[in-house]
Amino acid sequence: MSTSYYINTTNNRLPANLTTQTLESACALDFHQTLPGYAKTPLITLPGLAKKYGVADIYVKDESKRFGMNAFKSLGAVYAIHRLLQKNPNLDTFCTATDGNHGKAVAWGTKLFGKKSVVYVPSDTTASRMDAIAEHGALVEKINGNYDDACAHAERMCNENGWQLVQDMAWEGYEEIPADIVAGYISMFIEMENSLNTLPQPEVDIVFLQAGVGSFAAAGIFYYLHRYGVHRPAIVIVEPREADAVFTSFQEGKLTTSRGNASTIMAGLNCGTPSSGAWDLLKSGADLILKIDDHYACQAMRDLYHPVTGDDRIIAGESGAAGLAGFIALCSEKELTKAKEHIKLSHRSRILFVNTEGDTDKPMFDKIVKEMTR
Repeated sequence: MSTSYYINTTNNRLPANLTTQTLESACALDFHQTLPGYAKTPLITLPGLAKKYGVADIYVKDESKRFGMNAFKSLGAVYAIHRLLQKNPNLDTFCTATDGNHGKAVAWGTKLFGKKSVVYVPSDTTASRMDAIAEHGALVEKINGNYDDACAHAERMCNENGWQLVQDMAWEGYEEIPADIVAGYISMFIEMENSLNTLPQPEVDIVFLQAGVGSFAAAGIFYYLHRYGVHRPAIVIVEPREADAVFTSFQEGKLTTSRGNASTIMAGLNCGTPSSGAWDLLKSGADLILKIDDHYACQAMRDLYHPVTGDDRIIAGESGAAGLAGFIALCSEKELTKAKEHIKLSHRSRILFVNTEGDTDKPMFDKIVKEMTR
């Protein structure tokens, strides 16, 4: 079996902590709507793909259209920067570590406010991802290490230089800014309220959310728990097999670093340790955690790029297609019957995915979508 799963017993209660308090009081969408280039990203229905995989409906929220940034990360970074500048308008240089999209978002956000940015990336970051960050005015430096090493380096450099750290991962003593980033992500879910998210119950049965450090997944879980409580849809967390920090943490019952080798094409999800700010929300509302092999991400990208006749084409990068990749794994592997039963996946299921990024690594994307078979 190439897919592993963990069935979680949820309590469906919002945890009482700083992250939840921040999310309950935030109104990030009001701010986002004031920004140049703001537009609600499309919600796309794929009836042909739904028929292919034997479910009732498939919806894709396409975040590749967000602010011209080709990824959802700008929602969180720009809101956190806005909040920091409200408190201290004299901040000049912002710094972060990234696998790609978050760093680009920080660079874009700081430039929007006329500020400077420094971005550190892991040693395996591709040149095209580094160039995309630098295009927004950031100083980009590669460190000799992985994502967690880059985070530690960014924190040290901020302490030494008086820069402001804007990291989307929380740890003890660093929680407020990551919480603001999560609050920014919730805008994409609120945008769907007039189409999919209607009271008293949502019009989808299962939501697939990909996880790196878990901040995006935490945003989705907060939204559905806060709005629907026990009537929320089932929530599935998907991550790479070799960057399985969330899966491993659930197995251990505490925040734990991935034991994988950090080798995956899903660069945006290639993180070593979950965010402490996300962890309690994941425990409260994640029904199923999947860790998948890269070939499922490739298949999902091709399914979206080479659509069933009548469906719209969607440009989804390796991490952007990860939710769909997890669904394909569930549909493909007989050994996952218990997992499917737990989330009540059936021919009647209405399913929501979020395409969190487009072709952010164009050479990699072109190579994958041109390969019609594994």
